[in-house]
Amino acid sequence: MLRYDGRRVIVTGAGSGIGQGIALRLLAEGAQLVAADISESGLAATRAAAPADQRDRLTTVVLNVADRDSVRTVSAQAFETLGGLDVLVNAAGIMRAGHTHEMPLETWNEVLAVNLTGTFLMIQSAIPQLIESKHGGVIVNFSSTAAFGSNPYMAAYAASKAGVNALTHAIALEYVKKGLRAVNIVPGGISTGITSGLSLPADADWSLMARLPGWIDGGQLGKPEDIAGVVAMAASDDGRYMTGTELRVDGGALM
Repeated sequence: MLRYDGRRVIVTGAGSGIGQGIALRLLAEGAQLVAADISESGLAATRAAAPADQRDRLTTVVLNVADRDSVRTVSAQAFETLGGLDVLVNAAGIMRAGHTHEMPLETWNEVLAVNLTGTFLMIQSAIPQLIESKHGGVIVNFSSTAAFGSNPYMAAYAASKAGVNALTHAIALEYVKKGLRAVNIVPGGISTGITSGLSLPADADWSLMARLPGWIDGGQLGKPEDIAGVVAMAASDDGRYMTGTELRVDGGALM
């Protein structure tokens, strides 16, 4: 039996990178899944990547996690489509780099709005559905090694992910007696559009970035599927005794 047979799942950020990898993995394991992303073309790519015999269990929706009205409207549609919710995976995120003393307030606010406030808005919307899950609701959030180690030029990103850590622990304890679990996934350097498209300052000192990819595979970046498998475990019954904690998947970067 597949681990997600009969499980109803929402994955944000599912139009590319880690979120797309998670959506495809959980779909392959039997999930009824709503893939949400701000990019309509990204969602089309996710649908195209799904095997034809799995697409009847996949619904795609355009969502801006940083917009409260978008979250409320799209979440309500997703709950109706799925008939409830068992698992929420908050994989949507952005990264902006720059010297901290030069960072515009608008950039700071944009990163926190998507990474932290967006995670909060999705959780707030989903909790009433999750605590009704007969399987035990699960929230999977995304932190980063940037929240635990020093990531130069990424102050806003690091701060947003540290906030996600605290949020996850608070939610895990507040709702533990209602059968809800909440865990953080902590990726290191993963090869996605976010990392490949990151623009560092022209005078960036690259020696400060040396440890970020980790040590496995000769210091190569990880792949989305390296994260997807961990999420599949954590949000299934295999992770039933796990809540209010972090799962670090960073190739040994923070050893």
